[in-house]
Amino acid sequence: MLGADGRAERETQTYERDDFWVTTSNKQLNFLQHIKSILKINGKAAVVLPDNALFEGGAGETVRRKLLSEYDTHTLLRLPTGIFYAQGVKANVLFFDRKPASEEPWTKDLWIYDLRTNVHFTLKQKTLMTSDLEDFVRCNNLANRRERSETERFKRFTYDELMRRDKANLDIFWLRDKSLEGAQDLQPPEVIAAEIAENLEAALEQFAEIHEELRMSTTE
Repeated sequence: MLGADGRAERETQTYERDDFWVTTSNKQLNFLQHIKSILKINGKAAVVLPDNALFEGGAGETVRRKLLSEYDTHTLLRLPTGIFYAQGVKANVLFFDRKPASEEPWTKDLWIYDLRTNVHFTLKQKTLMTSDLEDFVRCNNLANRRERSETERFKRFTYDELMRRDKANLDIFWLRDKSLEGAQDLQPPEVIAAEIAENLEAALEQFAEIHEELRMSTTE
């Protein structure tokens, strides 16, 4: 984000709070720590996070290990690309509940639903619809997680498995990505051309917004 003088000073801002597990300039990790800190006992949260929050070392690893241990971190939805104005953004929704203090870790299993691999959306030509989330909702079964069962896109990972992973990395995927296998798996030329035009249009809109912000900052 740009400051009043047009410089991105806020990118390096850190927050020192007693209710945070770690001090960091990573805004996503600070946002996650803020959410966890304001939850009441048995409160529930669903937080949208970029991929780097799932695998970043240092502060990221500390936050993930604490969240898995002290909260019931039970579900992760890997969102598809093409649903945000910033094209190529890779994001996820992390679901967790706050529980009373305990010597035993609250997370027993993390269920991951992959709505990204081999799934294709755009902002205009093929937008994400409510119906595209029906399978996730059906598999999710938040009312009784013991009745969940694994599917091709929905997999269970135990607490011990997660904690043994390097840096407690939660960026987990298992489906074969067809887009990496060759030209036969590419989208038709007209679809690719439409997406390029769409991306350029979105980029122009963002540049116009930045230009307006800079213009306003110089006139203040």
